[in-house]
Amino acid sequence: MHKYKDKFKQIALAILIGLIVFAVALSIFTSPQSILLGLIAFLVTLWTNEVLPLGVVSLLPILLFPSFDILTTKATTVNYSHPIIYLFLGGFLLAIAVEKTNLHRYIADKILGLFPNTPRGMIFSLTLSAGLLSSILSNTTTTLLLISIALFITDDIKLKMRFALAIAYGANVGGIMTPIGTPPNLILFGIMSDKGMEMIPFFQWIWMVFPLVIVMFIVVSLVLSYGVPNVAIHREKKKILLDTNQKKVLMVMGGLIALLLINAPMKPFWAGLGLSEAGILLGVGLMMFAPPFNILEWKEDAHKVPYQIMFLFGAGFSIAKAFGATGLADAVAAYLLVMTDLPPILLLLAVASLITFTTEITSNTALISIMLPVIYAVSEQAGINTTLFMMVATVCASYAFMLPIATAPNAIAMSSGAVHVTNMIRYGVILNLAGIFFIVLIAEFFWKTIL
Repeated sequence: MHKYKDKFKQIALAILIGLIVFAVALSIFTSPQSILLGLIAFLVTLWTNEVLPLGVVSLLPILLFPSFDILTTKATTVNYSHPIIYLFLGGFLLAIAVEKTNLHRYIADKILGLFPNTPRGMIFSLTLSAGLLSSILSNTTTTLLLISIALFITDDIKLKMRFALAIAYGANVGGIMTPIGTPPNLILFGIMSDKGMEMIPFFQWIWMVFPLVIVMFIVVSLVLSYGVPNVAIHREKKKILLDTNQKKVLMVMGGLIALLLINAPMKPFWAGLGLSEAGILLGVGLMMFAPPFNILEWKEDAHKVPYQIMFLFGAGFSIAKAFGATGLADAVAAYLLVMTDLPPILLLLAVASLITFTTEITSNTALISIMLPVIYAVSEQAGINTTLFMMVATVCASYAFMLPIATAPNAIAMSSGAVHVTNMIRYGVILNLAGIFFIVLIAEFFWKTIL
């Protein structure tokens, strides 16, 4: 009974926060815009305190938005079948196949073997392993798969903490390497599609973020390895041979990479095939059920698909749509337009700092769903590079290292018992500042020449 009382209290708190935000917003915005802000505050609070399952909260916009005349039921539910969601579904089916065949252990073992068996070497190798795997798996899945490896490498409590953080931070860093690595990337692609913006091809994205990812791998590893003793760590080495199913999955992944390369336009030399990347990823994911692969079984593996994350995407796209439908994005943009008088590099710095530190106290997926329509509106009204600013904001939403709530990998590292909040804050504030600096630097001098 006590458990249910706590749940009622947390739901009541979410309603109260929503009402307070609504009342405050009425002094600045119109009634529909204030209602939307109140509903978003209510949803974000429920996402944060986890009093209801993530999937349940993510479906609430279907009930709430029509009830308060924000969007019709049809206009809301259409966001839950967005093409980007099926790109994610295809990518995750492939990730399940990688996990089921234990291919991730083979990949991680190869990467771990590249570095010396010292604490510093293990930190570098764990960061790199988590980062590279999170570019093909979700960063959440990667962290869950590798965290146990990190905890059993050593019995030293302080080293366990650094190893756990290496995996969480590596997954955060590497999650942005591909569009399917982390939810905010997919939210960006969905909003770009809705706004009729030119999409960033899969391999152009990788080419753009690769320098940032490499630099941050090095920074994370150096920060976490500072002050560790230079002693040998004995890690059991086993020769792992690929079995038939692992070879099949590797072959499919190689074919996928080749197809995405051919499909991507390389102006002015190659116009690309023009195929839907969502269709390509979904097709590859579905192939895992069919001969001659036969890796996945529906009854056995379908429940592993994170449907609640797909609902979360739908909620994010619905919030973004509601921002446009109520005019809230333009209204907020009007207040922010004064910032556009700043020099471009300072404006990038302001956006990066705002998103990075705001993400620390809320879900990065929810935040980016709210902020991208606003950034789009500000950029359009000010006549600045819209894609550049939206991409900076999206990457910064994943580069938050200070608190457990900021990203799923942070939360998993915290739940391992090896990491305390003070540890995460101490290392995280340094990495937040480093992330902001390098994102702005690379955006100003590299991305701007491409976008």
